[in-house]
Amino acid sequence: MPVGDQAPAPRQRRDARRNRDLLVEAAHAVFGEQGLDAPLDVIARRAGVGNATLYRHFPTRAALVDAVFHDQLTDTMTAGERARSAPHAWTGLRDYLGAVFTTLAADRGTNDLMTTRLPDVEVLRSVHAHNRRTVELLLDRARAEGAVRADVTTEDLLFALAALGRAVPPLTAATTADAWRRPLALFLDGLRAAAADPLPGTALTEPELDDVLAEMGPHRTRTAEDTRTREKP
Repeated sequence: MPVGDQAPAPRQRRDARRNRDLLVEAAHAVFGEQGLDAPLDVIARRAGVGNATLYRHFPTRAALVDAVFHDQLTDTMTAGERARSAPHAWTGLRDYLGAVFTTLAADRGTNDLMTTRLPDVEVLRSVHAHNRRTVELLLDRARAEGAVRADVTTEDLLFALAALGRAVPPLTAATTADAWRRPLALFLDGLRAAAADPLPGTALTEPELDDVLAEMGPHRTRTAEDTRTREKP
């Protein structure tokens, strides 16, 4: 085999895996502290590697986000599957939203992911679609069971949950780690069918909901780091 075609030496492969693991670990910590808008060079420094190494492993921010949060996001889909099979729709919905908000309270990075629309994060698209379908199925069943007010739509619920979810990090930072349970319980009681007043206005459409979530954040002005695929050493 020509010298130029030789496979990487085992030491090189080990170093590459180690650098990737360090970057994922550092990104999880930095995203958790600062949110998904955290500068990528901060992550590289935290991992003890250069920017070029970061971009070699993760050419885009989306690729890094996907690697960091993949497991947490798929756990949310597992919770959704459990909720769908609950004997009573209201119990399934209540327990599912409790699981989702536990995830939202974990760190700022996860909260950013779950409450906004970020492009090009492969697993996130699947999670949002699965979440919407879970909520839709549970609402349909709960209406049929007479447990939920008849005029609430899937978009009503998803918007309200996203808005409430965005408040979780400052709420828990100022109070306690499970302070979100009280406003969520109040919100859930508002879904109950008993003694419900008609909702004013019209419900959001699905495209309108997407537009609103996109505008909710993050809002940091993007720099060249978000579009370039590699930085010179």
